[in-house]
Amino acid sequence: MNTNKFDLTAHIRSVPGWPEPHVVFRDICSLLEDGKVFRQVIDLFVERYRDIKIDAVVGIDARGFIIGSPIAYLLDVGFIPVRKKGKLPGKTISEAYELEYGQAEIEVQTAWLREGHNVVLVDDLIATGGTMAAALSLLQRIGVDILESSAIIDLPDLGGSKKIADMGVKVHTFCEFDGH
Repeated sequence: MNTNKFDLTAHIRSVPGWPEPHVVFRDICSLLEDGKVFRQVIDLFVERYRDIKIDAVVGIDARGFIIGSPIAYLLDVGFIPVRKKGKLPGKTISEAYELEYGQAEIEVQTAWLREGHNVVLVDDLIATGGTMAAALSLLQRIGVDILESSAIIDLPDLGGSKKIADMGVKVHTFCEFDGH
């Protein structure tokens, strides 16, 4: 986790009991609604990756699209979406995974990414790490160089960041919350 110029946690709404009773949902919509704060968050990512050779930012459906696209735009690199299964045309590869409250499957198109491309994977939050681990598995199967997995929020008590690090991928987040 990185120290920030401002307290991101003050801009992230916690919603107890959603989508299930035992979960406290960390809602970044409250962060996105404030244009100045949203810009500051994007700037944190851009400052982190500005001087690194990156071919693409890879964003995870759906909030990873919201933050990944402006990061890619400002870095002048491509943006690659990792989407829910069945949402991408053309040749894709997919990966099934477990969520903290269910199961899902994601996929990525294989037309553009190539072995040796340098990518950064972004999402809004790392909880159990299931979604990010599945996205990393897809990228590893293609053979790209994953420079880092990055998110706004880490929930370290759920073990996702450790799971990603155990896959041999560097993890970076800008704030964290205890518990679920």
